[in-house]
Amino acid sequence: MADADVKKVAVHGAATVRFEHRHGATRLATLYHHDPLRVLLPDPRAGDLPVAVLVTTSGGMVGGDRLDIALSAGPGASALVTTQAAEKVYRSAGPDCRIDTHVSVEAGGWLEWMPQEAIVFEGSRLRRVTRLELEGDACLIAGEMLVFGRAAFGETVSHGLIRDAWEVVRDGRLAWADALHLDADIAESLSHPACFGGAGACATLLHAAPDAGGYLEGVRDAAESLGGVRVGASAFEGLLVVRILGGEALAVRWAYASLWSHLRSAVAGLPKRLPRLWEV
Repeated sequence: MADADVKKVAVHGAATVRFEHRHGATRLATLYHHDPLRVLLPDPRAGDLPVAVLVTTSGGMVGGDRLDIALSAGPGASALVTTQAAEKVYRSAGPDCRIDTHVSVEAGGWLEWMPQEAIVFEGSRLRRVTRLELEGDACLIAGEMLVFGRAAFGETVSHGLIRDAWEVVRDGRLAWADALHLDADIAESLSHPACFGGAGACATLLHAAPDAGGYLEGVRDAAESLGGVRVGASAFEGLLVVRILGGEALAVRWAYASLWSHLRSAVAGLPKRLPRLWEV
């Protein structure tokens, strides 16, 4: 059969993970997953939080694919959710790929949502929305990283669509909304000195808590020792937002992980070591 006669069937993966505090410890309360998403529950390192790991079994996303992710922590629960590997977004013949993530943390809860990077290929079309909802004194650390093309193959991204949006809601009130939108001549935006300045990757790291602003100077001090990247951090409305840009994806990944480990230790007294998946 000719390629033109083969119709691509879009996939719609879903995962729901909820942690609750029961009998003196954080325990898994709800688990649902649907292909191509799978949820693994490896044993955490000694002294660390319960861990859930999301896996995309299809090996990547192509035009029309969708992933819906729902993560939550109840009162007093503390957990970490990450991904097994980088998410690959392949070239699309037209339809957009979508990743919608909803993170909810109730009063007294702590959740870390730190996926590994998403690699957008030349001609790919990605729409990603991350919505964070918090109640009362709930705290979280969340992040996302984008890699523009496959540097090992000499690939750059010149066209396609990249839309990466954030929404943070506390006690039913929108506290922050932000969206990156790259369309049409993406190469121009990535190379322009007033935009990405030739960066090969970028990352956003966010800490939400009533006292989040108190950790701003510590993050800025920690960022000074990071090489190969540019880091900016600001605090407002119970939010600490960190932006990272770098010419090489590995340097951005290292900075992203280093500042995450710094924050989790400074804020919650958690080990600076990250899940073993991040050491690969």
